[in-house]
Amino acid sequence: MSEVSPADWDACANPAGRCNGGSYGTSSALPGDSLGVLRPAYNPFVSHAFLSAVEKSGSATIRTGWGPRHLVAKIDGRVAGVVPCYLKSHSQGEYVFDRGWADAYERAGGRYYPKLQVSIPFTPATGPRLLVRDGVDRERVMEALASGLVALCGVSKASSVHVTFAREAEWKLLAQHGFLQRTDQQFHWHNEGFAGFDDFLATLNSRHRKSIKRERRDALASGITIHWLTGKDITEDAWDAFFEFYMETGSRKWGRPYLTREFFSLIGETMSQDVLLVMARRNDRWIAGAINFIGSDTLFGRNWGAVEHHPFLHFEVCYYQAIDFAINHGLAHVEAGAQGEHKIARGYLPRTTYSAHFIADPGLRRAIDEYLKRERAYVAEAGRELAELGPFRKGADEAP
Repeated sequence: MSEVSPADWDACANPAGRCNGGSYGTSSALPGDSLGVLRPAYNPFVSHAFLSAVEKSGSATIRTGWGPRHLVAKIDGRVAGVVPCYLKSHSQGEYVFDRGWADAYERAGGRYYPKLQVSIPFTPATGPRLLVRDGVDRERVMEALASGLVALCGVSKASSVHVTFAREAEWKLLAQHGFLQRTDQQFHWHNEGFAGFDDFLATLNSRHRKSIKRERRDALASGITIHWLTGKDITEDAWDAFFEFYMETGSRKWGRPYLTREFFSLIGETMSQDVLLVMARRNDRWIAGAINFIGSDTLFGRNWGAVEHHPFLHFEVCYYQAIDFAINHGLAHVEAGAQGEHKIARGYLPRTTYSAHFIADPGLRRAIDEYLKRERAYVAEAGRELAELGPFRKGADEAP
């Protein structure tokens, strides 16, 4: 991140500025925007503060297999656009899985690594990837960044470029530059202008409404209290407690703790106003918590952990408290991270996520292209079927 100043990077990453004091906005259209690319709402993950913390903390470095190769476009010597990009020696910490592609290619005698990864390390959250400042020809710069990624692939002797959790408009643009299109799904909650959690519950059918009420009651039955910490309220003691939770989750056989303890101190110093810790307390000590990041229209849920395990506490801390916070602060969406069909019963419905993949080898490209055509059809059908399982009332005849 040292090649671009924080001011220049953030002018491209978040041209609308950051959320401030609970005043949240939305994406805004730009004049002459024929690509359909809106100025994105504030996204904390593409900020200089977040990305530099990931690198400075030793979490994403050459040593850990994330060599920074950020792409920069300039007009008359001035930074006009940037792309967060990494030269990778593995496929860990990405959440869009290509290990099968790598194994098949290497069995056939190819060399899949290194590859280029355009993403936010360890963060399966949708956001802008081709970052362009205001006051320039947006289409021209985005086209240049897309072409630049293809050129960087050749210069870096990489097998491929993978742009993951991009916005749909970027996904379509990249397809015009030879990137293959991939879809997947996550489960997101949408705020219909609710005045409170009870308003949300009123939209559910009776069975799910009763179930959520019971889960929330049972989660706090052992004298547990829930606390929202943000800004200056997040002390180093709170970070110590949360890091213990994070490492406990990472110690399980399916987990891996990619982030170092220093990472959390760094974001506490530079962007604590964009962080929400939902912490559970019992017998005068922290026992569980979840870290969330606050955008101008979205609350992004990330990591969770606990040192005491109580029924439904995970749902309360990660899902229901996130909904409460979003309603109270006028946020339109909650993205609760990767995977988890159990989220559907709690009001989080399937939403499509987008990634784009440039494959240099023609043979591998053809094979992956055929695979992705089938996968996209499967993802679309699965999304339709899962949406039918939603907890919301189907007709006016069912009383709230």
